[in-house]
Amino acid sequence: MTHDTDSPPGARPRVLVARAIFPEIIETLRKHFEVEDNQADEAWSREELLARLKGKQGAFTTGGERIDAEVLAACPQLRICANMAVGYNNFDIQAMTAAGVLATNTPDVLTETTADFGFALLMATARRLTESEHFLRAGRWGKWSYDMFAGQDVHGSTLGILGMGRIGQGIARRGAHGFGMKVIYHNRSRLSPELEAECKASYVSKDELLRRADHLVLVLPYSPQSHHAIGAAEIALMKPTATLVNIARGGIVDDAALAQALREKRIFAAGLDVFEGEPRVHPGLLDLPNVVLSPHIASATVPTRLAMARLAADNLVAFLVRGEPLTPINPQVLARA
Repeated sequence: MTHDTDSPPGARPRVLVARAIFPEIIETLRKHFEVEDNQADEAWSREELLARLKGKQGAFTTGGERIDAEVLAACPQLRICANMAVGYNNFDIQAMTAAGVLATNTPDVLTETTADFGFALLMATARRLTESEHFLRAGRWGKWSYDMFAGQDVHGSTLGILGMGRIGQGIARRGAHGFGMKVIYHNRSRLSPELEAECKASYVSKDELLRRADHLVLVLPYSPQSHHAIGAAEIALMKPTATLVNIARGGIVDDAALAQALREKRIFAAGLDVFEGEPRVHPGLLDLPNVVLSPHIASATVPTRLAMARLAADNLVAFLVRGEPLTPINPQVLARA
């Protein structure tokens, strides 16, 4: 695409950083670009975001900024949006590709950290950690009883994984090798025999996965096709002793249906790091004792978040300076440049 209002020859590209990030990343970007930052971390409205994006060639986004046809039409100079996230459901990839705007993300650098957190959330959910901590903090612990906060075993149980990309494989390895779990999975495409052996994982249908899993972990990307992949009908297939953990994206689970199932104890418990319409959380989840809630923090360690920010910044530099992005989502844009 020809951008009809590109910068004059020799001018440094202009980049918008939409949220507060590590100061050293801002300094790195300033070596190459004219940077407008948001280190005050103000909550820009869509109109403010549009106004600030106008005249910019690049944008550093963090997953909450929607880039769609309206934004692209209003910002004809825009050439790249670099997401500091592996997911990119805030991008309308079809519209970006049609407009000749490159999208990038941050795969790989958060895989192991996110898998760690997914397993931590599974453990906390199965063993009723949040519920028991609230009980203790409220001063209600007066005596021991045989069934006090009795949960579900993790070791030796059946781990079901829906979505078997890098993070799903990381969770499978932790379960199989660390906890002796029987791992089953469902994915759009089956893994190679070598990867299945490494993960000690067996491929099953989605319905079989739901029926057999003692602990179901969701790690599939969000798309219109995966919207409410877990709803009332799917939950009805699960064991009443099963747990469900979502570290994928909000919208993959019908949160209203899940809240009702948890309230009626049709499944044992759930652990959720992502939600429909976040940061809003379905109110039906907030007062339930059998759900562990965290605010989308699966990748939140300092080294990993810094690595994500660096990769997003490196994508901006690699593309706007050298024309060679590191992790493009829609590389067909490069062929038309």
